[in-house]
Amino acid sequence: MTLKSILMGAVAMTALAPAAFAERGSDGQINIIYWQAPSTMNPFLSGGNKESEAASMVIEPLVRFDESGAIVPWLVQEIPTIGNGGISEDLTSVTWKLIDGIQWSDGTALTSADVKFTYEYCTHPEGGCAQITKFEGISSIETPDASTVVINFEKPTPYPFTAFGGLESPVLQKAQFENCIGAAAPTCTDQNFGPIGTGPFVVDEFRPNDVIALSANPNYRDPAKPAFASVNFKGGGDAVGAARAVLETGEFDYAWNLQVAPDVLGSMASAGKGEVLSSFGPSVERIMLNHTNPDPALGADERAVVRPHPYLQDEAVYKAMSLAVDRVLLAEIGYGAGGKVTCNWIPAPGAYNSETFTCDTQDIEGANAMLDAAGIVDTDGDGIREKDGVPLAVLFQTSTNAIRQDYQALVKDWWTQIGIDSELRNIDASVFFGGDAGSPDTFQKFYADVEMYTNTFSGTDPQAYLANLLCDKAPSPESQWQGENIGRFCMEEYDTLWNTLAETSDLDERASIGRQLNDLAIANGAMIPLTHRGDISAKANSLNGVRMNSWDSELWNIADWTRAE
Repeated sequence: MTLKSILMGAVAMTALAPAAFAERGSDGQINIIYWQAPSTMNPFLSGGNKESEAASMVIEPLVRFDESGAIVPWLVQEIPTIGNGGISEDLTSVTWKLIDGIQWSDGTALTSADVKFTYEYCTHPEGGCAQITKFEGISSIETPDASTVVINFEKPTPYPFTAFGGLESPVLQKAQFENCIGAAAPTCTDQNFGPIGTGPFVVDEFRPNDVIALSANPNYRDPAKPAFASVNFKGGGDAVGAARAVLETGEFDYAWNLQVAPDVLGSMASAGKGEVLSSFGPSVERIMLNHTNPDPALGADERAVVRPHPYLQDEAVYKAMSLAVDRVLLAEIGYGAGGKVTCNWIPAPGAYNSETFTCDTQDIEGANAMLDAAGIVDTDGDGIREKDGVPLAVLFQTSTNAIRQDYQALVKDWWTQIGIDSELRNIDASVFFGGDAGSPDTFQKFYADVEMYTNTFSGTDPQAYLANLLCDKAPSPESQWQGENIGRFCMEEYDTLWNTLAETSDLDERASIGRQLNDLAIANGAMIPLTHRGDISAKANSLNGVRMNSWDSELWNIADWTRAE
């Protein structure tokens, strides 16, 4: 399926696989473990995938993306196109028609007012919405009747499906959240921990960074679904323990994001209780470079705001850091067949994967020569180079995970060989990805020189994801430390080119511009890509209906999951 086919109307519809359902709740309880524990059920207040994944069982977008990346209607009757009149000829508006009769879990009707409110909630100038790039370019939303939503854009928008598409952009209930807008958003604990939704499950109890208890939504639109009466959603622990709980002990039915050495996973799977699942999307493990100064002496509201970083924007420094890394070894020890070397931020879909850079050969000698030529040398004999008198000594942080700690240790050794010292720090994943504006340890605050994590995007069009590096998307105290430009990269040329992408409809041209944006980011030190990661999870042999999905939530079709007889 192409962008042109979507616009004109030849939309590939993917029907969900048929499943035999006796009655709602007939399969009892399903046990799910996400070792990175969610800290909220409101994905607008967190940039972490773990929150969006958990919330996807409860609150839903207008459209989803299936396991092939195809866009499928979810809360709407059809995908708008120019052919069916849903997209205007000038590409400045898109009209959505809600499916009749969909109810919130409290029994009230889903209406266009809820969709419009969600836009107002995320774009409120006093708020701190972590997903604000999903609404980039929207000028207004109209609601001519209860089932019709008209989204108007500031200029022609060839890809109008970012807002309310995929796990990171669901619809909130206006009645529940209308007093939680702007600066009040993070204060609404009851709403953020227990959103009323249209999804197959409702939250009964939410314990942040621990356990979520859910039960079948009594008002879900299909009276025979979900098959499970309740969900025990356990957070915390580590990836190895999560894998073992499904593959060896059988305590859990599904485990997500198994960053576990391939040989260890294979050994666990041999127990015969479960199956390892994998699929490739656009996920990239990368080292983000801080473009601001994280010096603690600057104060809590100045760290990661004041520019520039003392040395990380020097081309010789970040290129040498990249040259020193053995990506082949990292992929092999970390993920085996589930990892590939990448030099790019956007390795997939294939049309967006740039061939500009090569990085599959480590070059310690070349890295040292590059730094020497730039005059960045060790002047006092302590083994650490200096730039303008500042030692190249980085604080390198990431989440707590065996593979990430292996990556850290190897990178530290390689950087030591080129005169860059590294202090390693690992933070519990529930905190690191949690988005708590009061915590100094979140990846959004970035109180370090470099940090490592994986990120991805929904669907197969990366326009909104590429917007993550726009200058105005940097987290700050004013945005309650929310925002998707984690490294505070800022480049006028990049912003201008992204605006061109947003106005371009030709698929080949969009891919070309996307590759150029990728190249600007890498060439100018936004990040150091390491590994194109496959998504790896595990399910119990008794669990049916799972369709592994790297383009949306892995729980996207949990309403169709059943227990084998």
